Amino acid sequence: MVPVSGKEKARIEAILVHARKNRAISLRIAEYDLEGLKKRAEEEGMPYQTLISTILHKYVTDQLVDKREVYKTVSLAREAVVDFGISQPEK
Repeated sequence: MVPVSGKEKARIEAILVHARKNRAISLRIAEYDLEGLKKRAEEEGMPYQTLISTILHKYVTDQLVDKREVYKTVSLAREAVVDFGISQPEK
């Protein structure tokens, strides 16, 4: 374990306390979307409220990934490999 100064320890503890705080909110959402969230949450094995919280956290921390954008980027990269004759690594 790495020793930490008292000041740094207090800063880390403050961050952890803040990170653990949850706040109840009221949210209006389309029934169709709520049912979809409940279905996805069940597939993931978690409560739907946890799934919603996770999605929101990923969104605000820029970790939410749109699969379509990833596929588009990969497709463009593959086209660039072909267009510019870049050799691909052997599999």
